[in-house]
Amino acid sequence: MVSAAKFWEVRTATNLARVWRDQGKRTEARDLLAPVYNWFTEGFDTPVLQDAKALLDELTCPSFILASWG
Repeated sequence: MVSAAKFWEVRTATNLARVWRDQGKRTEARDLLAPVYNWFTEGFDTPVLQDAKALLDELTCPSFILASWG
């Protein structure tokens, strides 16, 4: 069972990673969020982890691809 503290950790990391992404610090944001998200082995259907995964997917996508979509 996943502890509540781990959910708070991933939630906090997701929020900070989002701020860093907005500041253009995509690599730092990904480096912060990836190990926290990868700690989980269950609970992927929760909104907290779904949000983290969506942001991590965005951060993992090369920025030149994102620029061509915008």
